[in-house]
Amino acid sequence: MAVFSGAFPVLPGKVDAMRAFANETMGTQLSGFEEAQRRVGSTRETWSLQELPDGHAIVLVWVETEDVTAVFADLAQDDSEWTRWFRSQVQEFTGIDLTTPPELAPEVILDWHV
Repeated sequence: MAVFSGAFPVLPGKVDAMRAFANETMGTQLSGFEEAQRRVGSTRETWSLQELPDGHAIVLVWVETEDVTAVFADLAQDDSEWTRWFRSQVQEFTGIDLTTPPELAPEVILDWHV
């Protein structure tokens, strides 16, 4: 199993909307979310909202999956109604366009396990 762990900015004034997006993803949009996870072999995903002392916020995303590249390729290329909704929400709250994922992945500098 592979793991992705990354931090994404939350645009100013969008913290509550980001929380609502997470709730909607686990609520009314859950079946689409779970289908997308199955498609790419993901077994776990967590989002953690971190508000920073300077007033900014980030969302920390952790994904356990068979293939990290497949996760981002699917988000960029899938044309299902759910994926289009998800991409639009991510762009609205973070400014990130998932149809063109960033070229630089987070650098893992410590990975300890038993």
